[in-house]
Amino acid sequence: MPRQAARTAGALRLGDDRLILGQRLCERVGRAHAIEEDIALANTALDLLGQARLWLTLAGQAEGRGRDEDALAFFRDEPEFQNTPLTEQPNGDFARVIARQFFFDLRANLLLPKIAAGADPAFAEIAAKGAKEADYHLRRSEMWMLRLGDGVPESARRLRDATGDLWHFCGAMFFADDLDRELARDGIIPDPESLLEPWLDAARKVFARAKLEIPDRAELESGRELRRTEHLGFILAEMQRLPRAHPGAKW
Repeated sequence: MPRQAARTAGALRLGDDRLILGQRLCERVGRAHAIEEDIALANTALDLLGQARLWLTLAGQAEGRGRDEDALAFFRDEPEFQNTPLTEQPNGDFARVIARQFFFDLRANLLLPKIAAGADPAFAEIAAKGAKEADYHLRRSEMWMLRLGDGVPESARRLRDATGDLWHFCGAMFFADDLDRELARDGIIPDPESLLEPWLDAARKVFARAKLEIPDRAELESGRELRRTEHLGFILAEMQRLPRAHPGAKW
């Protein structure tokens, strides 16, 4: 793959993960159990959407077809999106939102600092900005993992169910295809497979502190080649409805 095409696709993957997960979190605003958590979820969503804008802007520049972040967010169809399946999973209850966020945050904290130290200055600059937010996001989601897991029996049950349901979808975050290997060879991103063991080690420590049994590794690895679920189309239908109904509209 030509280098610019690889950079475009790599930036799209990083942007789409944050765009779709940010959209999912937006769906929860106004439905949290406390106003502080509504604000926290909204802030996390805004952080992710801000990061998505930077990555999609970079993807548009690398692509060279005149598409900006709005065009890439609102006028691509479902098969063109590159997000990992974990990010598109439905919210469900608060425990499920936290489990999904924790799994994503833990990988982001391993991934972004390595991109920030990588060979591509544009990727490195965006990753360095995102790493600061990702660190805060992880501290918050880890705190809730501990509070729910080591809380009352009902909170522990809900978190146990949520982590079990979402575990399979985490595997794709560590599957390296030809694009990943090419970007890794160029020193732009780390090989996703190199992040699996550090991610598992950190997850085990949190699960132990939360007094939860970590799901089976085989179940995690069974989802490594999963790239899409049925949920993305519904997210895009909602997210893209207004821009597509009124293309070119300005506030």
